Amino acid sequence: MIKNIKGTKDLLPNATYNIQDIEQHLNTFMNIHGYGEIRTPIFESTELFSRSVGEHTDIVNKEMYTWEDQNGHSLTLRPEMTASVVRAYIQNKLWKQEPISKFFYIGPSFRRERPQKGRLRQFHQFGVEALGSQYPEQDAEVISMAYNIYNMFGLEDLSVKINSLGGKDIKSKYGKALQKSMVDFKDVFNEQEWVRLNNNPLRILDTKNKNLKKIINENAPNIFDFISIDDKKHFNKVTSILNSMNIPYEHDVKLVRGLDYYSRTVFELTSSELGAQDALCGGGRYDNLVAELGGANIPAIGFAAGMERLIIAMKLSNNDTINTDIYIINTEENYIEYTMTLADKLRKEVGIAVHTDTLRRSIKSQMRHANKMNAKYSIIINKEIFKSSKKLLIKNMSDNTQEEISEDEIVNFFQSE
Repeated sequence: MIKNIKGTKDLLPNATYNIQDIEQHLNTFMNIHGYGEIRTPIFESTELFSRSVGEHTDIVNKEMYTWEDQNGHSLTLRPEMTASVVRAYIQNKLWKQEPISKFFYIGPSFRRERPQKGRLRQFHQFGVEALGSQYPEQDAEVISMAYNIYNMFGLEDLSVKINSLGGKDIKSKYGKALQKSMVDFKDVFNEQEWVRLNNNPLRILDTKNKNLKKIINENAPNIFDFISIDDKKHFNKVTSILNSMNIPYEHDVKLVRGLDYYSRTVFELTSSELGAQDALCGGGRYDNLVAELGGANIPAIGFAAGMERLIIAMKLSNNDTINTDIYIINTEENYIEYTMTLADKLRKEVGIAVHTDTLRRSIKSQMRHANKMNAKYSIIINKEIFKSSKKLLIKNMSDNTQEEISEDEIVNFFQSE
């Protein structure tokens, strides 16, 4: 038997029902905030990600799905979506059309990392990107949107962590200071960690080595101490706006983000519902990325969030049953055409979900299935009643009341409900 690839997951109808509901809420939320949907290809030129994400990151070195096509072009399944959005922004020269562009996206990304709770090799993300504004109010808008999305979905135990990485040259200066602070502790590093410290020092702050993490917390300098006065003014204005919007946050001076393009504001949202791997979403400014990929000098900020982690935090079950409005129950072969036509009519004229049985089961079995599907009403085609009076038996499934309705009035009945 051929099985799905490790780190991927089949999303059966009960699971996609939850996802569709989440996506509908996200679409409404984004639209009222003035963000339009963008859809980019799931694979791009490998160079796009190596230049934007960073050549020395684990994503580029270990986790990307990359291959050469028949023309020898190196292609990669997108490991994240910001780079693709920026590529589309540059290619279409959108800064010439509008001074600011605001996008949201929902779709799959791919990383070959160790599968674990809420983390798959094909995973689904939603996120926003705002390109054009350098000002702190844009940071506050994006952070507040991230926080309010999770509030909208009923998550209460949320923590917002925020920090500043400063301008373009700060990470380089801080990286050297971080390397210097770790020299005396070389024996605690394994070979891979020592290479990481020397090639991409900020990544060592994300180590899972508990002993090393303790040493870093006690001895490493804080990047916030290296940023400029202007960077601190920007950060203070962001937090001031968040205070005025009643968005709770914690200034985490150890917080950095795992991609090379981040600068100035970075943030994460976490939830205790996820356990040790508690990150729900993360983002920040990438003021230099558009120019580095060949566009104009355009500042930008955004965030990305995992759909799988949201579903876990919401405690949604993949066994949740798809609901229906009406279940039409019929056991007479002579009335199959009528049943199918009636269902089609109600869907078209009333716009409600209607289910018909196609297994020719007994009334008892169909009624049991109607309950399983959480049907609000059942329409029972009783041969004797329908033949004599052209009436249908309507059963309210919540209170078990029944009434007979003429077939001519069936549409009006459900339109008024």
